[in-house]
Amino acid sequence: MDKENGSMEWIPTHVNIDDHVIIAKLDPNMESSDKFIEDYISNLTISPMENTKPLWDLHILDVKTQETEGTCVFRFHHSLGDGISLMNLLLSCTRKVSDPEALPTLPGNNKRPATKVASIWSGLGVLWNSLIALLMFVLTALFLKDTSTPMKGSIGVERKPRRFLIKSVSLADIKMVKEAMNVTINDVVLGVTQAGISRYLHRRYSEDHNGIADVPDNIRLRATNFFNLRATTRVEDFTDMNKHGTWGNKIGYALLSLNIGLKKDPLDNVRDAKAIMERKKTSLEPLFTYFFTNLLLKLFGMKAAGKLNYKVFFNTTLWFSNVPGPQEEISFFGHKVAYLAPSCYGQPCALMIHVVSYMDKVTFVLSVDEETIPDPHKLCDDLQESLDIIKASAQVTRF
Repeated sequence: MDKENGSMEWIPTHVNIDDHVIIAKLDPNMESSDKFIEDYISNLTISPMENTKPLWDLHILDVKTQETEGTCVFRFHHSLGDGISLMNLLLSCTRKVSDPEALPTLPGNNKRPATKVASIWSGLGVLWNSLIALLMFVLTALFLKDTSTPMKGSIGVERKPRRFLIKSVSLADIKMVKEAMNVTINDVVLGVTQAGISRYLHRRYSEDHNGIADVPDNIRLRATNFFNLRATTRVEDFTDMNKHGTWGNKIGYALLSLNIGLKKDPLDNVRDAKAIMERKKTSLEPLFTYFFTNLLLKLFGMKAAGKLNYKVFFNTTLWFSNVPGPQEEISFFGHKVAYLAPSCYGQPCALMIHVVSYMDKVTFVLSVDEETIPDPHKLCDDLQESLDIIKASAQVTRF
């Protein structure tokens, strides 16, 4: 901390690798190794990081699971960087399996140029959508809460242990729906998420009301969706960023209102998602939340900015984030990587769904408070079943 102005700043420090790399002593023949990995990572969420050393550690778990020969768990404090920068930090330590000297590549952003007329209408749309988003942001920060559902966390949920689960689905299935409906991969992923949450809540309400699915009408259920505001997502550029120390968080967020309910036409979930994302793409909401939070931080300090974000996050139901992963198989110091599963803990909501693509798969990574969501594996199954149903409907529409 700077003694003159009280601001936080980074300083160079010596790193003792032995303080950060933990090689767990495990029985290679243990039973239920997958459950052990889940429990081990869950215990990390109630194990504080020491402020006397850089805020990261690496846990090497050399035990075979159903999907892998071993597991590496990287833990970073979010003050070190946002999801994109931390993902690229990790990827800068990997190489393509097909070319051991080459860094992995990430999907690029393809933007279409706008005509003058389209730009005028787009500008009006951006203004309107931004004003609506700003109003909802202010109301949420003040008092507007989501409906109390079996997914809504209670006060203090950020201090409870988390359980992390993954559900990998076929990227080809998602692309098939994308092409059949002329939408984006992100639209399909969000549509599957909405459908999966709807299925889960339908079952939970049914269990709580003796088999009668008494789901409230007009549930307000919102996801805080995080947006990368960096100009690049190329691993090479982040490697240069590492050298120059230009780190930190550069993300904004937007509030996504999900349309909860079992649809007669499953494809309506994807149509809803497309409409939601189109509004957010033509809005300055992520930029506003980023700059407003930073302005509050500079004017009133970290506690004020933290209190604002806490109110917004607690008044919504879940966090949602989508990070692109490598398009080809990668290796980590000679070991092939089976999957990537980024996530978070310490947030004031009971659920986070983090989606990452890698090779031919898309992985849903769930971070849950088990007191609120005691059956997270069922939620994983709901996501898979929702994709299967949406895919089947898209095939009928396509052919």
